[in-house]
Amino acid sequence: MCTYRTEKIELDGAGKGAAGWFTLSGGAVYVDHPYHACHEHTVNIDFTNAAEGPSARVAVELTEESALALVEAIQKALAAAPAGLASARRRPAGA
Repeated sequence: MCTYRTEKIELDGAGKGAAGWFTLSGGAVYVDHPYHACHEHTVNIDFTNAAEGPSARVAVELTEESALALVEAIQKALAAAPAGLASARRRPAGA
């Protein structure tokens, strides 16, 4: 069922869209009818940079099971990394 609720978050990262890599500044997560996936409803995730326009968007449509598995995989990957490794610190050039 559609929740008509969208969770919006600020992001700091990068995504690759049709025109290449772009800086991510925001995201949205919602449950709704998918545009492309062959399911009744999906967990839809948009990674965006509104300042760069509609081409700076990566969209993902996942089943509920896949979305939960993704959350678990992210948590496991972060737990296995040294604290602060995936922080907002800038990497030195060439690293």
